[in-house]
Amino acid sequence: MEKRHYFKKGVTALLFNVCVCLAVATVTGFNAYAVAGGGAVLNLLNRGIPGGAAGMAIQKELWMNSIVEGLFADNTFLAKAYSADMFVNAGKTVHIPNAGSPSGVAKNRTSKPATASARTDSELTFNLDEFTTDPIYIPNADTVELSYNKRESVLKTDKAALQEAVANAFLYYWAPASPLIATVGATEDTAYLPSATGARHNLTKKAFLDAMTKFNGDNIPQEGRYVLLDAVMYSQLLADLTANESQAFHAGIDVKNGVVGKLYTFNIMVRSQALRYTSAGTAKEWTAAGAATDCAGALAWHVDSVCRALGEVKAFENEGDPQWYGDIYSFLVRCGGAKMRSDGKGLLAIVQGTPAG
Repeated sequence: MEKRHYFKKGVTALLFNVCVCLAVATVTGFNAYAVAGGGAVLNLLNRGIPGGAAGMAIQKELWMNSIVEGLFADNTFLAKAYSADMFVNAGKTVHIPNAGSPSGVAKNRTSKPATASARTDSELTFNLDEFTTDPIYIPNADTVELSYNKRESVLKTDKAALQEAVANAFLYYWAPASPLIATVGATEDTAYLPSATGARHNLTKKAFLDAMTKFNGDNIPQEGRYVLLDAVMYSQLLADLTANESQAFHAGIDVKNGVVGKLYTFNIMVRSQALRYTSAGTAKEWTAAGAATDCAGALAWHVDSVCRALGEVKAFENEGDPQWYGDIYSFLVRCGGAKMRSDGKGLLAIVQGTPAG
């Protein structure tokens, strides 16, 4: 069906071209057959030139857009952060201006004139990391360009791997050093992180009550609070809820925004893995080697307490590779994130507690 569609379009274009050329010949007095023939040849050549450019190069804009689309969508928690895209420049460092403390307020001021003071502003800076895909081999790029579905099929595994790497990196960017709330469930399960051994206290609703108390004490707005759990912690939490609590929890489901429930002012989100900490309470990247004492963690945050920035996205090509007898493509994405507040408020981690002895 697709080939027949493009054949019909080609025939129609050729007929239109011939008609136009004959009209030009009539006006200019040039040989009608020569004009029509030349126009037809140019039309055929142009059919192999995407966007009017020479050669069979891929339409990079389309491929790069395919990479960007859903870069954060499949990890919905990444959208629940301040977007610093506007502060990304040609370099690799993001500069976000932060306003200093507000002026003081006095009731029934008696001392005049009031003393003026300059506000001290600061700047949040962080570097963008570079994520690159392994090169991918495409034997016939000209057919891949025809359909969005075909392009998505080619990119499917690459996009999934890229999204996973980016999401795990952001969790490490945002992982706080403190405060850390330890799980204290009476029930203990075997550690489930790769390489981890021994027992860990299960997650219970008490950790969410403690997190809410901390956020309330720090005057963090109730709107925009989130907690990201891994799959195991999520199951442990559900097991700890009573029937009535479970009903109230699931009443807060918002599928569109990736929210699986609501508890103690927090919108709960889930993915296969969240945070990872050492036994000393230090956050670990998922790319680091596992250890027997590793503990899983959940991230609690407010949308204005963390930020993300997407930099340049590039597509690279090597057409007609003589060793591969086809075309090779790869992609590059620069992005980064950081904690927004120097005082650490609006951000904490719930980490597995290790039973004594």
